[in-house]
Amino acid sequence: MGAGKSTLGPALAERLGRPFVSIDKVVEERAGSSVAEIFAARGEPAFRELEERAALELLGRRPLSVIELGGGGLGSATTRGALEASAFTLHLLTTPDEAWDRVSASGRPLARDRDEFQALFEERRALYEAANGSAGDLDGAVLAAAGAHVSKGALELLDQLVPGSGDVELVADERVDSLYGDSVRAALGSRVAGSHVVPAGERAKTAEEAKRLWSALEVGRDGTIVALGGGCTIDVGGFVAATYLRGVAWISVPTTLLAQVDAGIGGKTAIDLPEGKNLVGAFHWPARAVIDPEVLATLPAAEIENGRAEVVKTSLLAGEPLWELETFEQVRRCAAFKSAVCLRDPHDRSDRAQLNLGHTFAHALEAASGFSISHGHAVALGLLAALRLSGLEEDARIVQKVLRPEPVRVDREKARAALARDKKVLGGNVRLVLLDAPGRPRWGVELPTESVFAALDSILAA
Repeated sequence: MGAGKSTLGPALAERLGRPFVSIDKVVEERAGSSVAEIFAARGEPAFRELEERAALELLGRRPLSVIELGGGGLGSATTRGALEASAFTLHLLTTPDEAWDRVSASGRPLARDRDEFQALFEERRALYEAANGSAGDLDGAVLAAAGAHVSKGALELLDQLVPGSGDVELVADERVDSLYGDSVRAALGSRVAGSHVVPAGERAKTAEEAKRLWSALEVGRDGTIVALGGGCTIDVGGFVAATYLRGVAWISVPTTLLAQVDAGIGGKTAIDLPEGKNLVGAFHWPARAVIDPEVLATLPAAEIENGRAEVVKTSLLAGEPLWELETFEQVRRCAAFKSAVCLRDPHDRSDRAQLNLGHTFAHALEAASGFSISHGHAVALGLLAALRLSGLEEDARIVQKVLRPEPVRVDREKARAALARDKKVLGGNVRLVLLDAPGRPRWGVELPTESVFAALDSILAA
């Protein structure tokens, strides 16, 4: 009590698009009495019985909900079993002093004596720490629910962050392997059963590379693939994990800004075909995304700029200038935003589509260039095209100022053909993500073909 469940819970439910339910409120409604009145008239054992009954019913309910459960509810072995079977349990971090300051004047039955309160906190500590994840704020709660761990020095904690006890095989970008491969293998220790290096960039995302990895892997069904590198390495590593032995666990360890704020989160995995980008793929959520912003210190300036395009995209969707934050907070906020969207829509059937803002045009540019244009440059131009179609010229000027993308020279007909093959095309019509305003995206928007082609032409060099 006093950790902030009743404040953070409804906010978390809103972020995840789920109902919020307070077990205390359910008990009070059914009993026709407040928790304090139940304690006073019938004693704590009677309240715990009502609490357990409500918890068991709610944990078996669909659709999924964010459920607020008091710390004392963990005293029931039956409730703990139901939580383990049916729920992701989140521990909200606080200290006994902080919690006491918040609840000492509330009149709660178990918050009337400071020494007893402190003793109760210590008595329950082990139960709290057995939770699936922990957090101190809303973004932290979203990240924990998504299995995303964002911290400085996280690479050194990989032995603790890779779940299970089976063998691990590492799939690493050739450049990243030279920088961090040895330290990652040292952190994972004896669990490392093999290492595989893939080319940097889009050259990793080919059917040939996937086939080479499938043939080289020896990990069993209880093993884990760790994908270490930028977005392309994450894509091919995750895709191979999704398809090898019909799916094995994998860990995303993104090392570029682009991958830390976007590609490393959410479980979309894919490889490219000559006809277009990401045309063969699978949804396969990583068991954990381990994000260490400290590795960005070795990232070339061009790659930082590459990732800034995804930061600006997230900023437009969130309606906040996240690109103005310092690097750690920028990564954390962007990762939390994408995590929430993907948790709401894990299989891309509704509002996850908003994450494609600017990407329909970007993928067309990349395919038409033979993937010689960087993803960030293509996304920056795609954002300009989408904002112009949205009628947001002022925001387009801000993107131009922040990212400074130059129009690219590619074959116009190839770009148009790639646009028509985009995964979001339905019935021959290109469907776009546009904005009514920053923070107010619309997806599945169909416009006249001539308008879409005109927007594409506006980002092509003469």
